[in-house]
Amino acid sequence: MSHLHLHQIEHEYATRPVLGPLDMRLQAGEAVALVGPSGCGKTTLLNIASGLLYPTRGTVDNQFHNSALMFQQPRLLPWQNALDNIALGLKARGVRRNERQRRALVLAEQLGLSAADLQLYPAALSGGMQSRVALARALLPEPDLLFLDEAFAALDIGLKTELYDHLNRTRQQLGCAILMITHDPQEAMRLADRILVLGSTPGRILAEFCPGPRNGLTDEDWLLSRNREFLALTEVRQAFQLR
Repeated sequence: MSHLHLHQIEHEYATRPVLGPLDMRLQAGEAVALVGPSGCGKTTLLNIASGLLYPTRGTVDNQFHNSALMFQQPRLLPWQNALDNIALGLKARGVRRNERQRRALVLAEQLGLSAADLQLYPAALSGGMQSRVALARALLPEPDLLFLDEAFAALDIGLKTELYDHLNRTRQQLGCAILMITHDPQEAMRLADRILVLGSTPGRILAEFCPGPRNGLTDEDWLLSRNREFLALTEVRQAFQLR
């Protein structure tokens, strides 16, 4: 079974330790969220896990075969229209233009982008539309592991909820694993099976929280209940310096 295993990971910038030592596992189909105060090493850990950064010490065992990464900023190619930006991953794999555009169009429509929207270039797209394009670009190659680096931080609550729902449906359909960074505990609870709390100086895992099933509760009541339980954890209050 595919998995991602980080073993005794440590990282330093110059001589300043910023991460570890820590261990972390992610199994096929599982969603894990990393939360913690600014500067605790969340992005460094995600970059190491995704292969963008080599750790100073420790090993990364990544048995997934098809990963994708969505950043906080959409990072769209300004010289490509929205449709071609979405289809970029398939182009890199040698999929013919007609086929990759057909598949991109189907996914884009599911994310609320019209045919007219897809002919626009990034500069003409709203921030929300750019985020839809970026998510579609990440999902179109059907990854088995998706990395999210605060991908929804700048969006309004309505669009966030819409993209959460689409991401959860896609995860069920593809069985893909997710490793995500967020500053929003409720976002983590909506999307993740496990929440790992990182503390700083240097960053290490202080606690693990599993939101668990809803057990018949409404979405709002479930979130409020889990949020209270999460914020009551001693390690969470220490990490975020809550009184």
